[in-house]
Amino acid sequence: MKAIILDTETHSLNGLPVEIAYVPFQLENGNASMFADQCFDEFYSVGEPISYGAMAVHHIIESDIADKPSYKTFELPGDVEYIIGHNVDYDIAAIQRCGIDTANIKAICTLALARKAWPSAEAHNLSALLYMLMNGSDLARQKLRNAHNAKHDVLMTGFILKSIVRELSIQSIEDLYAVSEVARIPTTITFGKHKGLPISSLPADYKAWLLGKSDIDPYLRKALEAA
Repeated sequence: MKAIILDTETHSLNGLPVEIAYVPFQLENGNASMFADQCFDEFYSVGEPISYGAMAVHHIIESDIADKPSYKTFELPGDVEYIIGHNVDYDIAAIQRCGIDTANIKAICTLALARKAWPSAEAHNLSALLYMLMNGSDLARQKLRNAHNAKHDVLMTGFILKSIVRELSIQSIEDLYAVSEVARIPTTITFGKHKGLPISSLPADYKAWLLGKSDIDPYLRKALEAA
């Protein structure tokens, strides 16, 4: 399992994982494969109540995790080099709370890749992308009945990822990572008094102020340094 597509559902926003799922993914010579028969999916107890807001998103309730193992027992397969996910940083942060060391993991973000592949798409969340790619079909609607279930989300991400690979003519997992890294660098500022302004047009003093912040997003830092 050199690469996996991973998804987590958490007990609150930025909380502990109550469900983790992953599926092996392979990309060689432009041929993308997802091994659904090897999909891992497990519920976990977290020792804290699931928030009602989180329940409204993933529909996991207390009885689903009552007798499940602790989230601290989760382990990644030992040979994983790449973790792929839609807004992947959220899921990597979730498994870090399990005690997983991700220092040597290379993260690939399908959200950033989708924005690069289809910049004019109305929305880039998983559900909207699936409807777009399947032309608003009834089959797409059926597939989305279990949206925000971690297992279904990794399989849906895999389907969308295959379309991204074709759209961007990506040949290998190494190339996929490289394209993702570039795609994650923002071109416009998304917050504050200059929201919506191209980063290249930001006032010099504002760029300097942002670069002086210790908690700045690393990809925003790259964009500011390039500008």
